[in-house]
Amino acid sequence: MSGVMKRMGMIFRAKANKALDRAEDPRETLDYSYQKQLELLQKVRRGVADVATSRKRLELQLTKLQGESSKLEDQGRKALALGREDLAREALSRRAALQQQVSDLETQHQTLQGEEEKLTLAAQRLQAKVDAFRTKKETIKATYTAAQAQTRIGEAFSGISEEMGDVGLAIQRAEDKTAQLQARAGAIDELLASGALDDSSGMAKDDIAAELDRISGGTDVELELARMKAELAGGPSAQQQALNPGQQQDQQPQSQHPRFDKNQ
Repeated sequence: MSGVMKRMGMIFRAKANKALDRAEDPRETLDYSYQKQLELLQKVRRGVADVATSRKRLELQLTKLQGESSKLEDQGRKALALGREDLAREALSRRAALQQQVSDLETQHQTLQGEEEKLTLAAQRLQAKVDAFRTKKETIKATYTAAQAQTRIGEAFSGISEEMGDVGLAIQRAEDKTAQLQARAGAIDELLASGALDDSSGMAKDDIAAELDRISGGTDVELELARMKAELAGGPSAQQQALNPGQQQDQQPQSQHPRFDKNQ
């Protein structure tokens, strides 16, 4: 069972990976990567600003402590001048404590200043990388767009794109059906002409019947034409001759026979 589940999981991951690959647009991926780099650069810049702010606060505090130290030193001198050695000693003791704080703050200040310099250098390097990536990104996007357009044009000309492929298949199917119908019609005509198939309508005729009909039709036309000519020429005898050309031919040979007398 575990083997079946593992196989199903592999098939699902493979199909999901293929679907994601089809849906992925390299230009969108590049833009997303560039956006992430900008966010990282912004974080580094905020870090530099935070360190610089901390350094500035230490500097202000150092200035304040140094001012208090100078004030205590002046107060100790004045107390000593007035013969108040005890006050002078107290002032110098407080000044010594302040000097220790100043020393600690100076150490922290140096540390923060070093961190600030490192972050500033890192931000500058990251900025250069982001700028270079942006240039490369735009170049890749332009190249990809041009290649995509060129591929689509090539597919359109070659007819291998999905849209043109569907049109080509429709044309091919129409041509195949037309050729099939033409071949079938030609085969049926040949079979009817050869007598291999009977015409159920009764309209088909063989070659001899067709020739006889043609001759008969031509004779009827000639007779009709002769009758019309006779009518146009005028006279009943001409019309009768046009109507009965066969009888006139039969009468002409009788008039040519010689007459014999009954006595002979």
